[in-house]
Amino acid sequence: MVITNHLKIVGVVPASGASQRMGRDKALLELEGRTFVQRAVDALRSGGCDDIIVVVPEVPTIIRAAALDTDARVLTNPDPGEGPITSMRVAIGHLDDSADAIAWLPVDFPLVRGEMVRRLCDLARRTLAPLTLPVHEYFIEDVRHEKRGHPAIFSRELFSELLDPTLQGGARTVVHRHLEHAAIEVFRDPRVATDVDTPSAYEAVQAGRTPYKDQPPRTKVGKYP
Repeated sequence: MVITNHLKIVGVVPASGASQRMGRDKALLELEGRTFVQRAVDALRSGGCDDIIVVVPEVPTIIRAAALDTDARVLTNPDPGEGPITSMRVAIGHLDDSADAIAWLPVDFPLVRGEMVRRLCDLARRTLAPLTLPVHEYFIEDVRHEKRGHPAIFSRELFSELLDPTLQGGARTVVHRHLEHAAIEVFRDPRVATDVDTPSAYEAVQAGRTPYKDQPPRTKVGKYP
């Protein structure tokens, strides 16, 4: 018998970045008739998140309108130039005491599906691990490799570290600190780790290709980026 604990998980979609590598707002790019921000919200919603927050730039833009169209809670980031951690802090700062964890899904991971999110949420609720992470497992010439994907689920016990103003390296630093105690869900589907942040990557996913599948792996088994 599998015991699943009640755990309130709030999905968070950061959409306040400058999209410099893409050259245009990633949140507004479309794939299969839906914007990237809509796809992220849909994945979190159908994957079992109890609430969803989209963090957008403070200056009113079309991104805010697109975020509001998703029926998610929309918050503004007054200082997005300092990196994604600022959007995470905005979201955490607006959580009430009932929130147990956040599922962090960057807007440039548009291929993540609801069933992927559900597997991760279920794992977080079963294990109560401080950190729940997806990895894509793949093989090159019979050598096994892994690539980290999203969403990453951070439990409340890590919030103080994420909010620490002296934190260097953003959320990645917190991930590395707690890898030993993380719950890892392995996927064979590359979409869980497909980051679409350049024009060539966008062209690839539009054509039904995974941008990184033929590239050298970022990390081998036992390592984490």
